Amino acid sequence: MRHIFEPGTDANAPTLLLLHGTGGTERDLLGLGRMISPASPLLSVRGNVLENGMPRFFRRLAEGVFDIEDLIARTEELNRFLDEAAAQHGFDRGNVVAVGYSNGANIAGSLLFHHANSLRGAILHHPMVPRRGVEIPSLNGVPVFIGAGTNDPICTRSESDELISLLEAAGAAITAHWEQAGHQLTRTEAQAAAEWFQASFGAGVGR
Repeated sequence: MRHIFEPGTDANAPTLLLLHGTGGTERDLLGLGRMISPASPLLSVRGNVLENGMPRFFRRLAEGVFDIEDLIARTEELNRFLDEAAAQHGFDRGNVVAVGYSNGANIAGSLLFHHANSLRGAILHHPMVPRRGVEIPSLNGVPVFIGAGTNDPICTRSESDELISLLEAAGAAITAHWEQAGHQLTRTEAQAAAEWFQASFGAGVGR
């Protein structure tokens, strides 16, 4: 997968897997990654699917309607890529925290739903429920930050609440941050994610 890797300055800091929204590129979230954890290695990936020329991580049939078969295949593809990238770039595969926005948050959520131990934690900005009616692997103690907007027309309050409930039922430790905003990622939400990361992963994040 097309990507950018930037080494970190602290060997103990989690590698941040940066996953852009629809129409983004592997450069979109580099600044956010450095804001969240200045000392972390950054692995920023571009989605392999094009929708009207806009990169995405998996296909959809309509707004908010996922192509589940493609979602499963692309999630497997990303999980394999993480194994390969860890070997190529020399980071700890067991110490990866995803940071995703919108479509990127959805593929990160799908990793949690489909692949045990794929992520040490996740920051999900405006995610949807990736899949329903499946047994989620144990996420016992896995810290997950969910940023959501009370007026988000794409990820509604009920959608966010459902995702929180599903992840908590699988054992994840959820922190939900609500903004009086829509689908955009605000600076205050990003700052809340950075503070959560510091509290959750403590030593080794270069602050």
